[in-house]
Amino acid sequence: HLIYLADYLKTGKNTNSRTSPRDKQQKNSKGSSDFCVKNIKQAEFGRREIEIAEQEMPALMALRKRAQGEKPLAGAKIVGCTHITAQTAVLMETLGALGAQCRWAACNIYSTLNEVAAALAESGFPVFAWKGESEDDFWWCIDRCVNVEGWQPNMILDDGGDLTHWIYKKYPNMFKKIKGIVEESVTGVHRLYQLSKAGKLCVPAMNVNDSVTKQKFDNLYCCRESILDGLKRTTDMMFGGKQVVVCGYGEVGKGCCAALKAMGSIVYVTEIDPICALQACMDGFRLVKLNEVIRQVDIVITCTGNKNVVTREHLDRMKNSCIVCNMGHSNTEIDVASLRTPELTWERVRSQVDHVIWPDGKRIVLLAEGRLLNLSCSTVPTFVLSITATTQALALIELYNAPEGRYKQDVYLLPKKMDEYVASLHLPTFDAHLTELTDEQAKYLGLNKNGPFKPNYYRCWF
Repeated sequence: HLIYLADYLKTGKNTNSRTSPRDKQQKNSKGSSDFCVKNIKQAEFGRREIEIAEQEMPALMALRKRAQGEKPLAGAKIVGCTHITAQTAVLMETLGALGAQCRWAACNIYSTLNEVAAALAESGFPVFAWKGESEDDFWWCIDRCVNVEGWQPNMILDDGGDLTHWIYKKYPNMFKKIKGIVEESVTGVHRLYQLSKAGKLCVPAMNVNDSVTKQKFDNLYCCRESILDGLKRTTDMMFGGKQVVVCGYGEVGKGCCAALKAMGSIVYVTEIDPICALQACMDGFRLVKLNEVIRQVDIVITCTGNKNVVTREHLDRMKNSCIVCNMGHSNTEIDVASLRTPELTWERVRSQVDHVIWPDGKRIVLLAEGRLLNLSCSTVPTFVLSITATTQALALIELYNAPEGRYKQDVYLLPKKMDEYVASLHLPTFDAHLTELTDEQAKYLGLNKNGPFKPNYYRCWF
């Protein structure tokens, strides 16, 4: 807001107006207009945020140093669709340092940091994203990344599968030159497996979501910290004594439950998988069906990756002032569309916070319109994202440089050796010292002294 005020005092114009960035003519200091962001003048502020993020992303910075002589992504043309944050910017600039050309759009209409997008555009990255895009803007931005004269992608980095879906739908011939897809989210991976099962996946794809480094660190530890941040920033609530139901006890659900329990909340869990359900019980949580507690809980959190987890029937039965939010990638978990009816009143309270009011005066508090809470309403720990971003970078390098025939038209997990390498790059931050196997110990376990220390099928799930 201070940025907008400063611009207004200088120019007498409101740069935070409702004018769509699509209607603006902007150029960076080099004269390029191959981007679309909210306000290119915010680039300096965004650059500072990126520099701060670099301090907490040691592995990516290490990759940059190691790639000074060789460029493992030379010739790579990567089109990306992810959250556009300071952490993603460090990843993009690392890919550039490794030799790649990049074009980027946002995978979420609310998670883009406008100043970071501006900094990337100022640095010469074709970025098409701003916070608060409409659905039409969202697909327009993706199309501007893909449909450009004289440039065709040969690698895809996706988060949610929307970019992959768009290319399949609008530009299927592009897959003749695309070497592979790297997908981060459970939603996008599910889409890839569906394509593979139907025999429609025409390039190799790397499933980053189910890599140990993603599951154990991004999904678990990131959500354990960011769930509280997102709820506190949007509602200013106190957690002690509140009754919360968390739908899903995968890694995201585990992180959310652990954080809320530590703050004194009474936590219930819903789950379809008996193994995850048993884990919830052994961790001290009450396993219930949503219908059994929907009238009494103060907060409902979805993190399943599924659709219609919270239906209109559930929403009708919630108590007054119940907070409803989603920690899963997709915005399909809460049936928000069913709330857009004439008898219900929507009241915007603050950014990303809506009251939905029933005719009898009851209201629920809906956060981020059912989209991803932590990246829409707060921030996430940079160090954890460093782990995921490094995994993505290595997956891109692996697919791009793989000899013909190593990967077929299927979905693959990251080799365990790469998972361990990503983890090892982050250990120096903690001044951590690994114990080394003796030759005798390595022979006894049937392992190479340098790893991998777990088989490829090992998933490390709690």
